[in-house]
Amino acid sequence: MQEHGLEDWIGRTFVDEDTLSERLVASFRATMQPFLAATAEDTAPLGSHWCLFPTREPMEGLGADGHPRLYPYLPPPPLPRRMWAGGRLDLLSPLRVDDRVKRTTTITDIQKKHGRSGELWFVGLDHEYSTSRGVAIRERQDIVYRAPAPEAEPRAGTKTPDAAPDLPVVWRVSTPPTLLFRYSALIFVSHRIHYDLPYATEVEGYEGLVVHGPLQATLLLNAVGKSFGAAPGTFSYRGVSPAIGGRDLDVCVDTRESGRFHTRSDKGVHMTGKAEV
Repeated sequence: MQEHGLEDWIGRTFVDEDTLSERLVASFRATMQPFLAATAEDTAPLGSHWCLFPTREPMEGLGADGHPRLYPYLPPPPLPRRMWAGGRLDLLSPLRVDDRVKRTTTITDIQKKHGRSGELWFVGLDHEYSTSRGVAIRERQDIVYRAPAPEAEPRAGTKTPDAAPDLPVVWRVSTPPTLLFRYSALIFVSHRIHYDLPYATEVEGYEGLVVHGPLQATLLLNAVGKSFGAAPGTFSYRGVSPAIGGRDLDVCVDTRESGRFHTRSDKGVHMTGKAEV
């Protein structure tokens, strides 16, 4: 870690505020329906908190991949490819439409690892979302940085050998470019793997456009809420393999007792996890 000076970032805290506006919630519903759990009229849909606090980087601050070259609350990237790896939510109380939300973010750990694809760096963030009523959500977010894709690297999105067993399908969701574009607009993310097909396939080596990690997590979170008739108290998830757009994505939840869930396509399982209601 010293080779990048990243240890100095551990423990740093950043605070931001945003409003979960009626317009933002309406746009979220228009994009995600009918794949949302039922909520009260003034309650924000599950997963809409991921639309808050976008990084509003000027155009000149974007890198070749569309991400900001530097984030105000993240250390300088040790490797160029940045993606969600997984996380955990503790849902304490619902957010409401027009809530003014404060998010306190703390960098908790930075780890260097080696995987099948080579060197990996993981950055762990703890977020606390609060309103005038108190703390609403505590979140752990894991971000992974990877090396550039070598030309010989197999195309991503192939079936994973450790795929989870099949679970009951709650929804089958089509993933056209319009869905990926709208969700990118909602969270104000300009990562080109979600909308620029030549870049996604020729530069990053994917089979097609990539379905967002938070979009999959949003579908799973709402599928749990629909299946159990209530929002989960805890929701932990992990990315297993990239989901490629243009394919049907099955959103699966074990409604018996385990609370396990995953997304899968004809290429295998893409995100797994477990919820406690």
